[in-house]
Amino acid sequence: MTGEPEVRWGMIGVGSVAEHKSGPAFLQAAGGMLAAVASRRADQARDYATRHGVPMVFSTPEALIASDRVDAVYIATPPSSHARYALAAARAGKPCCIEKPMTVHLEDAIEVCQAFEAADLPLFVSYYRRSLPRFRAVAEAIERGDIGDIESVAWTLTRVGATPVAGENWRVHPDEAPGGIFEDLACHGLDLFDQFFGPVTEVEGSTLTYRDAPVPERVEAHWRHGAAIDGHGLWDFAATRRSDEVTIRGHRGRLRFAMFDDHPIEVIPDDGDASQLRIDNPVPIQLPHVIALNRALNHGAPHPSTGRSALRTQRISDRILRGPDARRVSATTIGSPAD
Repeated sequence: MTGEPEVRWGMIGVGSVAEHKSGPAFLQAAGGMLAAVASRRADQARDYATRHGVPMVFSTPEALIASDRVDAVYIATPPSSHARYALAAARAGKPCCIEKPMTVHLEDAIEVCQAFEAADLPLFVSYYRRSLPRFRAVAEAIERGDIGDIESVAWTLTRVGATPVAGENWRVHPDEAPGGIFEDLACHGLDLFDQFFGPVTEVEGSTLTYRDAPVPERVEAHWRHGAAIDGHGLWDFAATRRSDEVTIRGHRGRLRFAMFDDHPIEVIPDDGDASQLRIDNPVPIQLPHVIALNRALNHGAPHPSTGRSALRTQRISDRILRGPDARRVSATTIGSPAD
């Protein structure tokens, strides 16, 4: 026994992300334990608890949040319920981690951030790429100046027929994700670029639907970090081929890597030989993120993905999807709950 304190996490939602990415991480991460689960369907929560050895099952999410046997709340439900459960956690005085995107609507995300700040409670969002060794290596290469001063970043992500016309998947349901699969996937990269390069100061975007789909299928955006780094993104979920390529251009070379696919990081100097660095993702993939959550709650260590940083990402996604209605963004207002 080490005497290390353990955060008793209560998890709301037992779907795919809880099954494969986050739930196992909360079960394994030092400094915490997955003490309880709840779901809108109690039978699914009981099944999850039985299979994963979770000691407590609550009949409703509200009962889990209110329990004095739960120290912190992790929300892994579809986005339309995120704000409701997060606000309940704030009223109960519980730190909270919310799956991304933080909420469906920007206004709700602002309200959630304000509630946790008013209560002086930690708020986190599961942008776990900020904690992955693979992307920490990219950040270190940028900080070392391996490719010189950064000039631009570009990301192309395409999938073949990824947006079904009908179905119950929240990612293509306009009430859960008005921006479609863009809202599920693009936010990961936009959030990571915020970590690498700082807040976005200008952004514009456009959307397109090819077929009779209920949500956008193709999204394109241009943005700027600070005054010097230009960004471009193209996300197409009804494409004819699959691709996932991020290129960061510096004045002395390029960094190239994939956001989701398992490709090595490439360092391509303008005046030398290219090199590759392969760093496998941990299993479960959210383990470094959850370890950092427990350190933050037990010891006050900083966590890379907070409500404030996630709010910046949500503002940018919102402006991209709204197109020409809001082309410019003030660097002083992005991420400010009061704005």
